[in-house]
Amino acid sequence: MALLEVEDLRVSFPGPGGDASAVHAVNGVSLELESGRTLAILGESGSGKSVTAQAVMGILDVPPARVTGSVRLRGRELLTLAPKQRDRVSGEEIGMVFQDAMAALNPVFTVGDQLSELLRVRRGMSRSDARRRAVELIDRVNIPAAKDRARDYPHQFSGGMRQRIMIALAIALEPDVLIADEPTTALDVTVQAQVMELIAEIQRDSGMALLLITHDLGVVAEVADDVAVMYAGRIVERATVEQIFAGPAHPYTEGLLASMPRIDRRDEELYAIPGSPPNPARLPSGCPFHLRCPRADDVCRATLPALEPLPAGRASACHHREELLHVSHG
Repeated sequence: MALLEVEDLRVSFPGPGGDASAVHAVNGVSLELESGRTLAILGESGSGKSVTAQAVMGILDVPPARVTGSVRLRGRELLTLAPKQRDRVSGEEIGMVFQDAMAALNPVFTVGDQLSELLRVRRGMSRSDARRRAVELIDRVNIPAAKDRARDYPHQFSGGMRQRIMIALAIALEPDVLIADEPTTALDVTVQAQVMELIAEIQRDSGMALLLITHDLGVVAEVADDVAVMYAGRIVERATVEQIFAGPAHPYTEGLLASMPRIDRRDEELYAIPGSPPNPARLPSGCPFHLRCPRADDVCRATLPALEPLPAGRASACHHREELLHVSHG
C-alpha cells in the first residue's frame, strides 16, 4: 500500500453565476506516493498544482471550495475526518513548505517563538524544552548562530533563510509526508540549489515522502523519482523522471521540455508553447490542450482523452500517445 493515495480528486470554486460558472481547478487527479520517494507535480501556473496540494493538506476553506474524491494516508480517508482530526493530521503527519515564506510566517513574533509555540501546542513540551528544540531545528536547517537567530523576526532574514525557517516549521513534528509548494520561487539559482539540497538531505535522514510542486524542470531532474504533469486541472502524463526526459508521451510535456534552455543549443531561439492555458471556468471541449497542440485533430477537438497506461508503468492522456512515444524513442 502506498503511503499517500489520491483518487479522483476534484476541487471547484463557485463563480458569480453559481454552479454554471464554477471554476473547476482540479478535475479528477489520482496519484500515489511511497515512503522515501519524491513525486514532482509539474506544470505551468494555473494548472492546478497548488490547489491539489492544498486539498491534500486540508487547508482549503470548505465552503466556498467544494472538494470530492479520496485522499488516503496509510489507508485512512482524510476527506471525511472531523475538522479537529484533520487539523492534527496537517502538520503532524503531513507538513507543508509554502512558496511565500514572508506571507506564511508571522511578522510580529520571533522565529524561535513561532517554532516553540508549535511544539508546545502540538507536542505538549515545556517552554524551556520547546525553546531548546526550536534552536536545534534552526541549526538543523543550516542557519548559523541558531541560538541568537532564534530571537530574530522574519524580516531580519534573507529570502533563502526565511525559506529554511519554513522548512524547520514543516519538519518540526516529523511528518511522514512533506509537501513543498514551489519552495524555491523568487530565490536566486545558488540559493535554490541550497534549499533543494537541504530538503533532499532531510528526506534521506528521515525517510519521509516528498510531494514537490514546481514548474522548474531543472529541479525535477535533480530531485524527483516520479513525475505527474498537470494541465487544466488534470494529470496528462505520469512517468518516472528518467522516462520523462528520455522521451515524453504527451505534447504538453514535449513542449515543456523543448522550452528548457540548453547549453548545447545557445544559438537557437528558445521555444515557447503558443497561446495560454485555458480558463478553468470555461474549459474547451475535447482535450484541453488542443488549442495549443501541433498534433491536434478532429478527435482531439471533440473527445476528452483518458489517462491510459503505457508500457513500463507510465501513462498519458493523449489520443496520439503511442505515436508520440514511438517518435520520441525512435
